[in-house]
Amino acid sequence: MSVVLTGEGLTLEKVHAVARERAKVMLSPRAKQAIKRCRTTVEDLVREGKLIYGVTTGIGELARIRVPKEVGEELQKRIVYSHSAGVGDFFEADEVRAAMLLRANVLAKGYSAVRLSTVETLIKMINRNVIPAVNEKGSVGTSGDLSPLSQIAEVVMGEGRAFYEGKLMPGGRALERAGIKPVKLSFKEGLGLINGTQMFMGCGALRLYEAERLIKNAVIASAMSADALRTPHRAYDRRVHEVRPFNGQNVVAANMRKLLRGSKLAGTAGKVQDAYSLRCIPQVYGPSIDAYHYARGQVEIEMNSVVDNPLFFHRENKQLSCGNFHGQPGTFALDLMAIAVSELGGLSERHINRLMNPNLNVGLPAFLVKGEGLNSGLMVAQYTAASLCSENKMLAHPAVVDNFSMAGDQEDHVCMGPISARKLKEIVWNVTNILAIEMMSAAQAFDFLAGRPGAGTGAAYEEIRKVVKPLKSDRVLWPDIQAVAEKIVNCDILNAVEKRVGPIGLIWRRRR
Repeated sequence: MSVVLTGEGLTLEKVHAVARERAKVMLSPRAKQAIKRCRTTVEDLVREGKLIYGVTTGIGELARIRVPKEVGEELQKRIVYSHSAGVGDFFEADEVRAAMLLRANVLAKGYSAVRLSTVETLIKMINRNVIPAVNEKGSVGTSGDLSPLSQIAEVVMGEGRAFYEGKLMPGGRALERAGIKPVKLSFKEGLGLINGTQMFMGCGALRLYEAERLIKNAVIASAMSADALRTPHRAYDRRVHEVRPFNGQNVVAANMRKLLRGSKLAGTAGKVQDAYSLRCIPQVYGPSIDAYHYARGQVEIEMNSVVDNPLFFHRENKQLSCGNFHGQPGTFALDLMAIAVSELGGLSERHINRLMNPNLNVGLPAFLVKGEGLNSGLMVAQYTAASLCSENKMLAHPAVVDNFSMAGDQEDHVCMGPISARKLKEIVWNVTNILAIEMMSAAQAFDFLAGRPGAGTGAAYEEIRKVVKPLKSDRVLWPDIQAVAEKIVNCDILNAVEKRVGPIGLIWRRRR
């Protein structure tokens, strides 16, 4: 598979393909032409002695100081040096590959005045798997991801540090071993490589790709709990949800009906109606689906936008200083997703509690094990879920509401998007494990019930039992949680369920 960059049409799936599946990247002929045309504009303007931010001036508060064009190349190098100020652990290789892809797509639009050869060098790094060593912390998201993108630009220059064939080495050596020539930066190229949101948006795109699958697994887990607790199906009746026509709510209800179809357990506990955590699954998970669609739309717009400053317009032979590097749109989207994914875990933990608690689990053994007293069963697995939920409550606090002023108050509003992306990564990981605990708990509950589960919930049970045996007496639980979590991440449970009942969709197809 290959991904052709045009400056448009980049999707979460394409980012995943390049970042994780090593799909090859190439520029379209139209993009190459746009890059070349834009480059002539900056060269003409420099020749004419025009005042251009970051090209013939300093940057930030130092934009008031004119820089002679004779030292323009030195200025670009020093911009990269001065902005490489990150700290902390390194980003994962797939996250750096995603960031490089997104930045190349920005440059492919032909408004940044970077030379074609420089863009092609960045793409060669992606295709030959030269991974710059980029520290996770140090970006405020405006003017974009200056610090992490500078560490990528260092390697483009043949400096910095990079991973190649699994080893960390000087960036120049990594390029040499990959057969790539380093770039000597020219006018605007230092700024053109670093003045955007692509590091945190690349990470955010990968998290959204994961979140879509996590939402589907959450619905499966909820259906398993509802089946195991013999929840009446009337709560998911089509008529109930069509009169409140939110997309997400109706999608969840439709999926619940599909997953529970054929169940011989529903309603056997004699309930008139069930607790909110079971009766209101569509109403609780539905908004998370709607939030996902909003966030995906925002992120994909950003991935295909011109995110840079200044911008060069070839037809008018003009350059315009602007604020298109500001990461507020993407940060709002990722903060919203942090809340949306946290809620998946919050409801899941409530299901785990009802499955464990002998006062609530309609006749199942306490903590889902026989011989209670000697055995504690899955009791402490709920502790783990509660701990992860508590952490998510803190992580879900929006980063976008914070602000600092910097660069001598020239840059006096920032978005903190990189923090949003890192928080979302942790929340996705936490919720994956919460759902694993819910699924293994519901599977354990099925073993105590005589009736047949639904078509979808039964398929999920069978897939879980491939890696986790029924709990007959106490054993170490973390390997079981990890095994189910891996099946969630690898989509094994989702694939098994969809093979049995059809797609678990996230778009409501309203009946006419």
